[in-house]
Amino acid sequence: MLLKPLITISSSSLHNNNNNPPFTWRVLSSSSSAKMATISKHKIIDSHLHIWASPKEIDKYPYFPGQEEPTLPGHVDFLLKCMEEARVDGALIVQPINHKFDHSLVASVLKKYPTKFVGCCLANPAEDGNGIVDLERLVLQDGFRAVRFNPYLWPSGQKMTNEVGKALFSKAGQLGVPVGFMCMKGLNLHISEIEELCSEFPSTTVLLDHFAFCKPPTNEEEKLAFSNLLNLSRFPQVYVKFSALFRISRDKFPYEDLSLPLQQVVSSFGANRIMWGSDFPFVVPECGYKEAKGAVSHVANKVALSLSDLEWIMGRTVSQLFADQWLPHASTS
Repeated sequence: MLLKPLITISSSSLHNNNNNPPFTWRVLSSSSSAKMATISKHKIIDSHLHIWASPKEIDKYPYFPGQEEPTLPGHVDFLLKCMEEARVDGALIVQPINHKFDHSLVASVLKKYPTKFVGCCLANPAEDGNGIVDLERLVLQDGFRAVRFNPYLWPSGQKMTNEVGKALFSKAGQLGVPVGFMCMKGLNLHISEIEELCSEFPSTTVLLDHFAFCKPPTNEEEKLAFSNLLNLSRFPQVYVKFSALFRISRDKFPYEDLSLPLQQVVSSFGANRIMWGSDFPFVVPECGYKEAKGAVSHVANKVALSLSDLEWIMGRTVSQLFADQWLPHASTS
């Protein structure tokens, strides 16, 4: 049962200065807390987060021309602090839009923390095709191991299935790097493109960011989108990120309305094709990083997902996908 806040606060106190949630909710039942304690014996991996330059790093890692300076802190030291507090062992860093195609900051972090982070670069779908060369360089030289397709970066009127898009998708498969799709404006707008790419290039692994932006359906259009998400399970190369829960839930933290959709996705895909992601740093003012991790077991417990399912979602899936990146904890027995 969701209990009341530990303390009573005024609305003005929500605007705190330490970038942490102003209060903590008691959201985990004894059973879900026990599950998370058991899972902690395995690596907990965050499959989706971002970093960007701190004010001190702007000169060395400037924001991409035309991109505004973010209002949230997102530097790696802040991330590491949050991960330590939440006992998260590793993460997949997705190239942020404010640095756009300048991957130097994320590349430097991957080099500094090679056993903690994996990098997902941002595909450049420019019509000149230079993005294909860039992708190969980012993977082979800079160590990125995934690539994000943002359909809204394609030239006006073009789809991800155009010549450049197919070349990028094919190259990703050749390089052995998954392609993440960001369907921010709705899965229905892009389902035909995703299905075409999956059918034509079955060796390219696919990640659907943020549950493919499918909220618990309340109308026919949303029901169609969720049905399209479930139907993508027929492609064995497709994985789902149960990430950015605050974006896909209609409820406030701890996002209990996601319990049934999660159960349905697990039933269709299998837990070994689903992975949790926080969407740091955006999640911090929403509910807090540590709390975002805890919400997953709370949601899963509402539909009695097994401990094994939760282990896959909280780290085993992404660890298996990026083999040898995050080794299991040493046995204490």
